Amino acid sequence: MRRLLLCIAPSLLLLGCTGISPGFFEGMDSLPKQMVSRQVLVTLPENLKADWGTIRDELAQQNDILKSGEFLLPSIGVDCLVYEVPAQENLKKVIQQLRADARVALAQENQVFEGLQSGKSEAFADMSYAPKLTHADIAQRIATGKGIRLAVVDTGAEKDHPDLKGQSLETGNFVDGSDYSFRHDRHGTAVTGVILANADDGTGINGMAPNAEVSILKACWYPGASNAKAQCSSWSLAKALDAAISKGVRIINLSLAGPPDELLQKLLETAHKRGISVVAAALEKQAKPGFPAELPFVIPVISTGPDGRITQPFWLSAYPDVVVAPGVEILTTVPDDGYDFVSGSSLAAAHVSGVIALLLEVKPTLSPTQVKALLLRNGKGKGQSTGILQVLDAWAILQAVQ
Repeated sequence: MRRLLLCIAPSLLLLGCTGISPGFFEGMDSLPKQMVSRQVLVTLPENLKADWGTIRDELAQQNDILKSGEFLLPSIGVDCLVYEVPAQENLKKVIQQLRADARVALAQENQVFEGLQSGKSEAFADMSYAPKLTHADIAQRIATGKGIRLAVVDTGAEKDHPDLKGQSLETGNFVDGSDYSFRHDRHGTAVTGVILANADDGTGINGMAPNAEVSILKACWYPGASNAKAQCSSWSLAKALDAAISKGVRIINLSLAGPPDELLQKLLETAHKRGISVVAAALEKQAKPGFPAELPFVIPVISTGPDGRITQPFWLSAYPDVVVAPGVEILTTVPDDGYDFVSGSSLAAAHVSGVIALLLEVKPTLSPTQVKALLLRNGKGKGQSTGILQVLDAWAILQAVQ
């Protein structure tokens, strides 16, 4: 299966916290059904609803494939069938045959998203520098994200972490056999902490939008102790995105990137049309920003460190509308009530999602297009910045709508 990337890098160790929590893999199935290889996703349009059952069986028989799952995507009005293609059959040929069937709206491979991780950093950064660099510490005097619903489509997260417990959090799990590991998932815990953490006792960290309402929708998981990179599939991501749209969230945070995905693009286009801002981490060292960051309506994000320096990605001239936010050595929450420094555009995307929550609290009528324009026009002009790129400035953005 083609692979996509979750854009995060584990960094320096803090307070004895390890990269993967002890007991993380206990009681877990070897592979959830959403991750089985040689799977094909097929959608049937709503106007054929009366015949869905018949079509489902006929497609299996006519193409010598096995049905392995089925789920509705109400947000785009389709029934999604999952078939497994036997090893002796040509996968690409089967997909072509399905696409040629007039009853089929879409047919594609069930792609896999994989975590992107780098090595440890050589030095500690100033603790919690992001609020000052982005002026979120000033912006939070007038907005904290109150009343704004936000979806983090990611791994699970430790919702009972001291800095997350008591916050407005709900969860959903779209990966079979991963209920046990939900609270041990590092990536989602780190991303959620950047957005929502609240250090009531003064000993933890504060997120960008501590009073926002966050739905942690697990679509990604860790496949085993020998591979600490999170993975997710088109199947699990489609269900999570559909749930986010149905919940009426205003922001979807996607800290992942990879090749184009037709089904996910349809869902994201629907989200945009329904007034949902989609924030995506971009690949910083590749020829393109990756999917979904390269979609024109999505808000792509790259990272900077405490000095505000920006390294221009190779693809900048082709995709100039990019937001820059803190993503290097970010102190955030990790499982087992811990804290750690983590790096990657995943964290940068989370900072942007948090600032959008502040913005929508102040001006809830803004459309996703208006939100993106405000982010791009009101960056923080750092002397170290190069070209057209500017660092995210929460205070300037809020002032622009006052």
